[in-house]
Amino acid sequence: METVIQTTALTKQYHGKNVVTELDLSVPQGSIYGFLGPNGAGKSTTMKMILGLVWPTSGSVAVLGKTVNQKNRLDILKNTGSLIESPAYYGHLSGRENLSLICSLKQVPERQIDEMLQIVRLKDAANKKAGQYSLGMKQRLGLAAALLGHPKVLLLDEPTNGLDPEGIQEMRELICSLPKRYGMTVLVSSHLLSEIDLMATHVGIINRGSLIFQDELSVLHEHSRPRMRLVTTDNGEALRILKQAGLPAAAEQKSIYLNTGKPEVILRAGRLLYAADIGLLRLEEEQKSLEDIFLSLVGRSV
Repeated sequence: METVIQTTALTKQYHGKNVVTELDLSVPQGSIYGFLGPNGAGKSTTMKMILGLVWPTSGSVAVLGKTVNQKNRLDILKNTGSLIESPAYYGHLSGRENLSLICSLKQVPERQIDEMLQIVRLKDAANKKAGQYSLGMKQRLGLAAALLGHPKVLLLDEPTNGLDPEGIQEMRELICSLPKRYGMTVLVSSHLLSEIDLMATHVGIINRGSLIFQDELSVLHEHSRPRMRLVTTDNGEALRILKQAGLPAAAEQKSIYLNTGKPEVILRAGRLLYAADIGLLRLEEEQKSLEDIFLSLVGRSV
């Protein structure tokens, strides 16, 4: 699969302190790449460097196969849409008039305005002054502006900020539709794993400026595979027997864990303990949530 955004050892320092450290992002074509991390982890700074709004201290950024530099930045931006931090707008102009200005700047036909207003569900408020919009409406206006021209790459920084639950769902559904509808590649940042889990095909997790996980979302889910917790009348002997039989057993606090949820393994463990006259007092399934995995990954990097 072709890589649309590639950063290599991307580093940004402010006042001698690294905000982003040797970041190697790889965003596949047609993906929704969830860029996940706590507030202050370096997500916005990274996205600004990808767009050429901030220049890196060291390392490089390539978008659509071209290295971002002073000479070709504007050429690359023609194929890029973005909504970084707060959306920009003229409060004294209507939503439609704001988008008309963006069309002029992007050299995009104004006939796209109605399409974008329809997509972000602002058609009924198109002629209302943007300064009178709610926070969620302003966010959707910013997204409409980013979508004008049908860019190949779309960067969205915390796009659900300020939205109510219904607005969050609408934004999520819209983002999920973009790769199929327009063939876009979307890089979307969030500090909420639950949001990324419902949108993304790929995930990168950043903490304190460093990338600590990057892969398909399904690989992250594999970390949440179930395991079985056993409490017996003799945990020490039970652990020895299970390990000797080659079962994936380990001791943790006052319990034994089988690092699998396979019925045949659980059944065999029970038979071995019964044969050794060891009583099984408790057997229960435990499964890490994605939140637990996220917190353990972030905690590991501190």
